[in-house]
Amino acid sequence: MTATGTLRAGLVGLGSMGRHHARVLAGLEGVQLVGVVDPMGDKNGWAQGAPVLATVEELLAVGVDYAVVACPTALHEEVGLKLAEAGVCALIEKPVADTVDGARRLVEAFESRDLVAGVGHIERCNPALRSLRARLEAGELGDVYQVVTRRQGPFPHRIADVGVVKDLATHDIDLTGWVTGQTYTSIAAHTVSKSGRPHEDMVSAVGQLSDGTMVSHLVNWLSPLKERFTSVTGERGCFIADTLTADLTFYSNAAVATEWEALRAFRGVAEGDMVRYAIPKREPLLVEHELFRDAVLGKSDDICTLRQGLLTVEVAAAVLQSAATGDTIRLNGAAKG
Repeated sequence: MTATGTLRAGLVGLGSMGRHHARVLAGLEGVQLVGVVDPMGDKNGWAQGAPVLATVEELLAVGVDYAVVACPTALHEEVGLKLAEAGVCALIEKPVADTVDGARRLVEAFESRDLVAGVGHIERCNPALRSLRARLEAGELGDVYQVVTRRQGPFPHRIADVGVVKDLATHDIDLTGWVTGQTYTSIAAHTVSKSGRPHEDMVSAVGQLSDGTMVSHLVNWLSPLKERFTSVTGERGCFIADTLTADLTFYSNAAVATEWEALRAFRGVAEGDMVRYAIPKREPLLVEHELFRDAVLGKSDDICTLRQGLLTVEVAAAVLQSAATGDTIRLNGAAKG
């Protein structure tokens, strides 16, 4: 930290996601971007004027309070362990690691040194989902019955080292546990690979959370339709979140009795009012950085911890195991501390 109290931040990786981290870090109040690591250099001028370095060791020599890790997933563990060993806090892009064992080693490395570390599960910072979580916590939906997510779109050419489960489905796994406050106890899944790549392109998964809530995830990058849909159904109605537009809508169960007996019997519940909430729509990545900065300063703990990121990696591994074996995989549903 500088004499003026400004945090010195570094960035590892200047690719399609790293460039956005560089932009936000360069303008983040109370933070100075002092170095960016990318062996390929800054071919596109994305470093925001910060020195571009070849190795993590060079960044550590510059002196940083924390670093953002936005390199390929397969390198997260190696880079994260170097930062932890140097006593540097870290915000690691999701998924936290490409294997469960790697994620566990990162958890141990940072927790054993009492370092602040988080995972960039950015959907936690989407205005619609933050509002949804607050409303669920306030009991506005009553008992929760089901969470359904759909995350579809064209293939992102930036992805080379993982399939759709680790790249995209981890968003839905994390946000489902986060908005409900529950953990996964079982998952069953099917995958297909149609693009000729070694990884899966599409997954359909169903599961159960620790309170009995049903979950369903449909994720692919084979669709020309881009969709980011989350619905939570409960005793008082249904919340629909569109995280592309950051809109949240509530469809309530009607309090008025349905006179037509046959219709009432068929529907089970009656259609009530629809409310579309007005939500302040701040950039999720900026919110993520503000929350992590505040965590490093000891002002807040509203981040996705490495241990929570580990649980998401464990569920993703179970999804792939289920798809490979045809079995329903049981998870321990441990606390999300």
